[in-house]
Amino acid sequence: MQPIEFCQGVYIVNIFNQDTDKGKHVSGIDRGKVVMYGLSTCVWCKKTKKLLTDLGVDFEYVFVDLLEEEEENNAIKQVSRFNPSISFPTTIINDEKAIVGFKEKQIREALGF
Repeated sequence: MQPIEFCQGVYIVNIFNQDTDKGKHVSGIDRGKVVMYGLSTCVWCKKTKKLLTDLGVDFEYVFVDLLEEEEENNAIKQVSRFNPSISFPTTIINDEKAIVGFKEKQIREALGF
């Protein structure tokens, strides 16, 4: 059984539709450094990833729950700098601003759309 994960302020278990890659770079329009940290089982994380893809921006995404122990600890450390509750999705823009949760309007505004 999948472990319980914390996503958008709710504990969830999703044994279906789990992404298998732990993260990657998606090429697009340069709007600064954009990194989305999420969980492979989180519907809000998938919506955030889809929004960034649909906007056509250059970004990286990391599914924290699929990382190995040291990588996972490093990712959690990065997220906690901007989001002490360490909830997902957390989208960090230019290492300056974080948007916690799927907040389409805030994401669009932060990226200049």
